[in-house]
Amino acid sequence: MTFAQLRREYVLAGLAEKDVARDPFDQFDAWFRAAVQANVPLANAMALATVDPVSQRPSLREILLKGYDRSGFVFYTSHDSRKGRELAGNPATSLLFWWVELERQVRIEGRAQRVSDAEADQYFASRPLGSRLGAWASPQSETVPGRETLEARFEAAAARFGEQPPRPPSWGGFRVVPDWFEFWQGRENRLHDRIIYRIEDDGAWVIQRLAP
Repeated sequence: MTFAQLRREYVLAGLAEKDVARDPFDQFDAWFRAAVQANVPLANAMALATVDPVSQRPSLREILLKGYDRSGFVFYTSHDSRKGRELAGNPATSLLFWWVELERQVRIEGRAQRVSDAEADQYFASRPLGSRLGAWASPQSETVPGRETLEARFEAAAARFGEQPPRPPSWGGFRVVPDWFEFWQGRENRLHDRIIYRIEDDGAWVIQRLAP
């Protein structure tokens, strides 16, 4: 098989300026709900891009969206992880959702800010016990001698905290506050629909089309 044979045509839908919501959060909500209703696996999976503030080296990883509203898009992690450190030094970031079953992408750009301790506490308490203990066991993004080290740290956390582990001090959340959205719908002949929203100084959203 060649790469040329891996091509596919995108034929499911189109996206016109007259049909999109006036507010990008409403448009995202409609598309996210459609992905969930279509049983797209891990519809809340998104790529998160960060940049090291010193080396300017970019970094990209898949994480899970844990909430959104008009204030932004929330995810949780260790603040001591690579992404946590990079966002602390350079809060500019970008998110990407790719719902291949619907032939859709959403790109979001903005700045990340920490969620409050109360919000982080509330979400941490809702996690399965194993995930809460895992947050104590894993020194995220640090090198470890082997998996047995993580398993030993997990057992130690379980023995220490039982079924009520508190939120680790270094564990919390970020909210990405957007200033730019792109909604991408695949189309035939690679003439994809790309509708962007960019925010003006007065807070109004401007809708434009980009060439594919």
